[in-house]
Amino acid sequence: MLDANIKTQLQAYLTKLVQPIELVASLDESPKAAEMRALLEDIAGLSEQVSLRLDGNYKRRPSFGIARQGQAPRIHFAGIPMGHEFTSLILALLQSGGHPPKLEADVIEQIKALDGKYSFETFISLTCHNCPDVVQALNTMAVLNPGFEAVMIDGGMFQQEVEERQIMGVPAIYLNGELFGQGRMSAEEILAKLDTGAIAREAEKISQKEAFDVLVVGGGPAGSAAAIYAARKGIRTGVVAERFGGQVLDTLAIENFISVKETEGPKLAMALEQHVREYDVDIMNLQKAEALVPGENGGPIQVQLASGAVLRSKTVILATGARWREMNVPGEAEYRAKGVAYCPHCDGPLFKGKRVAVIGGGNSGVEAAIDLAGIVAQVTLLEFGSELRADAVLQKKLYSLPNVTVIKEAQTTEVNGDGQKVTGLTYKDRASGAVHQIELEGIFVQIGLLPNTDFLKGSVELSRFGEIVVDAKGQTSVPGVFAAGDCTTVPYKQIIIAMGEGAKASLSAFDHLIRSSAPA
Repeated sequence: MLDANIKTQLQAYLTKLVQPIELVASLDESPKAAEMRALLEDIAGLSEQVSLRLDGNYKRRPSFGIARQGQAPRIHFAGIPMGHEFTSLILALLQSGGHPPKLEADVIEQIKALDGKYSFETFISLTCHNCPDVVQALNTMAVLNPGFEAVMIDGGMFQQEVEERQIMGVPAIYLNGELFGQGRMSAEEILAKLDTGAIAREAEKISQKEAFDVLVVGGGPAGSAAAIYAARKGIRTGVVAERFGGQVLDTLAIENFISVKETEGPKLAMALEQHVREYDVDIMNLQKAEALVPGENGGPIQVQLASGAVLRSKTVILATGARWREMNVPGEAEYRAKGVAYCPHCDGPLFKGKRVAVIGGGNSGVEAAIDLAGIVAQVTLLEFGSELRADAVLQKKLYSLPNVTVIKEAQTTEVNGDGQKVTGLTYKDRASGAVHQIELEGIFVQIGLLPNTDFLKGSVELSRFGEIVVDAKGQTSVPGVFAAGDCTTVPYKQIIIAMGEGAKASLSAFDHLIRSSAPA
């Protein structure tokens, strides 16, 4: 099952086991069960600390559990955790065997303090780059707290269950049989939903912090660069972010980050956070900014958070990034995660053998159509303009695919459904005015980005597109407030450009601090 290179690496990891662990398999006669057994036999053969039992009675087959020897498994894999989930398997093995998880001490104590029974089910696809975060967080919680049980369920292997629950987006997280959440969630985010008092406690703690010299709002590439450049100046630096990593977390392949031939968004986000943590930076994650209040009479600028907390700083760098643009047509919101999706890499496998549409003819849309064509039965790409906007090499590949139809000058006007899931869409031919309907099961929206600046209306100057207006130094219309990255008027929304703009804004903020503190 595992090649020699992977076996060598895994064997090295298994030397970190502190206590013996047991793999408990619940198998059937299917080919996938034979694959799973081969994988488990390979793992058990790499360490004397790992044993294998084939007499498991878990309700889903094929599946396997992991536990310390002598204990019942609280971590289960209903599927073969390869691809993006292989790291989840390795961490589950190590943490079950006593290797400490990489979580802050207060988060670990918060997990251990939770009372009650929590049975989590996470439906995933092996191509989903958001799913491992959820699986790993819940597995860690199951290791730390005996009241937790967590199972990863491969939607491609358990398709009947996916259809019964009408799951059309992953990760889909269920707690004690009820839908708990959808999309990427960290251990801290899961805790915030389970421990309702945590938000108020954290807000009080944040409000008591002293004023910063530089406060960065946003934890993506621009915010990370800004924080590092500020901290290197030796000034008091803070980062407040709704989720550290930002939109990079939702990006799969990155092949234009100079000096790095190729990487993936989650890996880059992890590297950004690790780099920022090398410096004396106060990171406040899972905190959404709700208002910016300019300082009066030389006083500190205030950033009000959705939790009720208030932060103060001499200068602020806004690096709030952008989010996927929505179509804003009837039915889109109603059928989100019920056939309307925004991540083809994550949700594409759930539409295997079905008919889907891709909205948007730029690079993202055409790449999505190409990827989906290898999974689904039929792809219809709808482009608003008279020509596709994607690179020529992508268009050539797209038009070579037999199960792809391209419709230009098509304005999507409605998402159609039966009350439970998407059944089609309606579009208008912009040339003729004729209205058409397409029957399908999934719609992937790829029409660009919207800046995350709604909370800034009335406080800083915004363009007609909602972007923060900045000058050549990143200065906004408010003295002491700077901005960088995809939320600004700087053209070309690219990771490498955002990083440079973040560094520039930080240097400008430092220059502002020097000049404003100098004697008259």
